[in-house]
Parts: sequence; structure tokens; C-alpha cells
Amino acid sequence: MSDRPVRVRFAPSPTGPLHIGGVRTALYNYLFAKKHKGTFILRIEDTDQKRFVEGAEEYINQSLEWLGINIDEGVVQGGPLGPYKQSERMDKYAVYAQQLVKDGHAYYAFDTPEELNEMRSKLEASSMSAKYDSTSRMSMKNSLTLSEDEVNERLERGDAYIIRIKLPRNEEIRFHDVIRGWIVFNSCQLDDKVLLKEDGLPTYHLANIVDDHLMEISHVIRGEEWLPSAPLHVMLYRYLGWESTMPKFAHLPLILKPDGKGKLSKRDGDRLGFPVFPIEWTSPEGEVSSGYRESGYLSKAVVNMLSMLGWHPSDNQELFTLEELVEAFELERVSKSGAKFDMDKSKWFNHQFLMRASSDELKAMVEDQLTPIHTQRGEDYLNRVIELLKEKVTFPMELLSMGQYFFDLPSSYDEKVLRKKWNEEVSNHMNQFIDGLVESNYSKATQIEEHLNHYAEQNEISKGKLMQPLRWVVSGQAGGPPIFDMLELIGLDEIKRRMEVVNEKF
Repeated sequence: MSDRPVRVRFAPSPTGPLHIGGVRTALYNYLFAKKHKGTFILRIEDTDQKRFVEGAEEYINQSLEWLGINIDEGVVQGGPLGPYKQSERMDKYAVYAQQLVKDGHAYYAFDTPEELNEMRSKLEASSMSAKYDSTSRMSMKNSLTLSEDEVNERLERGDAYIIRIKLPRNEEIRFHDVIRGWIVFNSCQLDDKVLLKEDGLPTYHLANIVDDHLMEISHVIRGEEWLPSAPLHVMLYRYLGWESTMPKFAHLPLILKPDGKGKLSKRDGDRLGFPVFPIEWTSPEGEVSSGYRESGYLSKAVVNMLSMLGWHPSDNQELFTLEELVEAFELERVSKSGAKFDMDKSKWFNHQFLMRASSDELKAMVEDQLTPIHTQRGEDYLNRVIELLKEKVTFPMELLSMGQYFFDLPSSYDEKVLRKKWNEEVSNHMNQFIDGLVESNYSKATQIEEHLNHYAEQNEISKGKLMQPLRWVVSGQAGGPPIFDMLELIGLDEIKRRMEVVNEKF
């Protein structure tokens, strides 16, 4: 690390919901900034007004807030180097495009759409790459081929023009990527990208570089899809005289489909039945896309899961709090190759963090499912039920449905247990065991277990022969939380009542 203060930015476009690939980019930027006591900036890149989607900017802020990714500088938070929305910075870009023209690093291009199409058709017919570059520009109408007088005349007349970067012919462009090492492009692979459009607005490339420079960004951490643009950006830094303060680049690997074949997309989530957005998104047309939050994922689990998609710690630790991730994160440990999305692993992370959550946290997640029957035995009882069941579920919304028998008589009885484990002999043992339990007032888990051991020994039967039928009588299920804890919580009177119901039914 240099002595330069760490300043990183996450710069999404408000064109729709934030894909988890974008969330991971934001997360890695945040972790890196906090690791180095730096600043995390949210910049909204909304120069493409044609693709602007109402509500997308608010969605981005809400998503990051839910995940605990706190923004230091941004549209909402403000900051010393704002504004942080590109549409509010439009006065800053044209001057740099004109400077590049003046310094001989860019040029005015007056070509009509028809002339551009004709040029591309000719190049394709000759089996050449159809791009506006150091070769093809010399046969087009621009300030490199027209006389100075004609260029000035066109400008004074108000002819439509764009400004293109003037890239060198056959020059090696090298830069160092923190993740990938030295990367080399030849300028022949590139075209003379548009920097300023006909309407005077900047393209992404110019606005991005100018904003990163003016906001004193030290590291650009972004997806690998931007890697082909990196040499152009390096040249812009050089041509604008900013090469000495150019940010360090780090291009993150793609998040791949579960089968590893291609980049994970929104359609994959719809097709395979898992969310690809952090929180639910409703489009302006009313189409709803599922989110991790609404699907029952804990934000800590989503952060942990995303952190592991492309990065690995120095040891084998898998479960991290956000604070622990900050401490452990190193850009150099991010992989070059894509990371396959694993739905089962996502569920595993959620289960792990659900077990770590307090009953109050979990209760808040099922608040909208609570009915009077869930609270009739008091808050303490509900909390204890949640505490017992959380080890058995993946999502909070499963708690109440799985534990229905804690609040009411079992709604059904497992047929397999009835068929294989329940008979007259077992029924007699159950009745005698439960009667003895109630008479002795053995209400604690340890007392119930001791009584079962004693009963099995006295009657010369195995303890295992009684365990599952006992659970079945009380819950209707074959499995569940630790049986003696469950029986203590449900209580002797209720256990007795449920035995009587089973006697009547079976």
C-alpha cells in the first residue's frame, strides 16, 4: 500500500435492480476501504437517461443499507467532493474533452450515421474488423482528415459532431492489476471510442475517468467485464496528465451459473428458483422479482456467502461477521477465475447464521405470521420455541409451520411411525409412562429422561423402542428438536392431553 489515502467507489447505473454480482463488487470495495481505514463512496452513474428506471437509485441505497454496507460519501450522505450523481456533474466533462482535442489526443468527428454504416460495410466485406480506429479514421470526415479551415467552418456553422479519443497505432499498453498481475493490450485491438456525444454529454468512459480523478479514487475495484475498457482508461489518464495519480485497478472474477457455464443472470434465478437480487424489486410495469431478504435470508448470511464467491481467507474459516471480513480481506486473495454460484451453500450459510441469531431477532422476522395462538402462552414460551427449532430450519418462516404442535394439537400424524412403530404394546407402554410422569410431577427435561431410562429398565425394553413413539404422540412427527427439551416446554398437562387424543384416534 502507498501512503495515499484509500478511497474507493461503487458506481452503479440506476437502470434496474442491483444484481448480486454488483452487490459483491460493492462489498469488496467496502471491505477493502474499511481494512485500510479508507472511504467508501457510492456514485450514481446516470448519464444514460434512456435506460434510467424510476426507483432504481432508492433500491440501490436500500439494498446496501440492509446488508450493512455503510456509505461514507454519496448522494444521500453528501461529502466534500460531490455531487455524487453524474447527471448533476454535467458541467465538468466537456472541458476535458476539449482539452484532449487541443493537446492532439482526441478529434472532432463529423461523420453521419450513413457514412459510418458504409465504412463498416466496406471493412466487413474485406474481412476486416469494422471499427473506427487508427486506420479507418483516415478515410472519414474528422478533424484529422479535414483542413483546419473546414473544421472551424463546420464548428462555427453548428454542424453535429462527436469527440473521439485518438489512440496510437500499434502501441503496447501495459498496466498492473492487483488481482491479475501485469496485463498487456496492443492499441490495434482498440477503437477510437466516443468521449463526448452529439448532445454534448459524456460517454461512460470520459465521465468515469474524470469523476474518479476529481473524487481522488485510489483503487478501482470492478467486475472483469470492464477489463477490455481498462487500456482505454489508462490512455485517458495518460493523455489528461493524471497518470501519476491513476488508481490501481483490480478486476473481479465473474459469478457464474451453478453449472459454471456463463455469467449468472436474472433469468437463471427465475429458472432455477433462487433470488439474484438482495431485496425484492417491483418494476415500473409491476413485475416482481424475488429478493434474498423476502425469501428469508439473513443479511449477515448473504454478505458471508457473497464474500466467498471469488475470495478465500488465509485459513479455512468459513463463517465471518462483517467486522471479521474487514479484518481478513485482502484483494490479492481474490481469484482470477469465475466463481460458481451454489444455492445449497447459500442455504447452508443462512442456516449457520440463523442458529447464531437471537430469538428476538428471529421473532421479528416472523412478526407478520404471528397469530393469537402463538402468543397465548406468553413471550417467553414463544422465544423458547424459536430457540429450540432454529437448529432444524433454514429460513425463519419455517419456524412456526414446523413447530405448529408447540401451540396446538398436532394437525397430522406421521403415517410411517403409525405403521411401523405403533401397536397395542407400545400404546400401553406410552400410557403407563406418561401416567407415571404426571403422577411424579417430573416436568424438567433431565427428570423426564431419567424416568424414561428407569421405565425401560424396569420393563426390560430398549429405550429406543419408546423414544420415537413418545415424540410422535406429542408432536405427530418422526423427528424434531431434542425430545426432552421439547417435552419440558410443552408441559405435563399438555402431554397427558395429547396421549388421550392419540388413544381416541388410534
